[in-house]
Amino acid sequence: MATLLSDSAIQSALDELPAWQLSPGSITRTVDSATFPDAIALLQRIAAVAEAADHHPDIDVRWRKVTYTLSTHSAGGLTELDFDLARRIDVLVDDSVRFD
Repeated sequence: MATLLSDSAIQSALDELPAWQLSPGSITRTVDSATFPDAIALLQRIAAVAEAADHHPDIDVRWRKVTYTLSTHSAGGLTELDFDLARRIDVLVDDSVRFD
């Protein structure tokens, strides 16, 4: 089982992920894509990475805006798994912006 991170470790990780916000027991990022199909295409790429990592975000789709919420439910909060996936999501978002 993944180990919960301390408050200082969480803050340190968030300092490297400026697009992510801390919520109680989770981190969240909202991505605004150019079009609805672009948002879904990015979501599909993120879903594939999440599936490969066996770590699945909560996802909320609102037209072109998709919100990703990460938490390690089995551990009851934030672990390194969440920040690893957040970093991977950031790379995919950056890559998708280059193609818009």
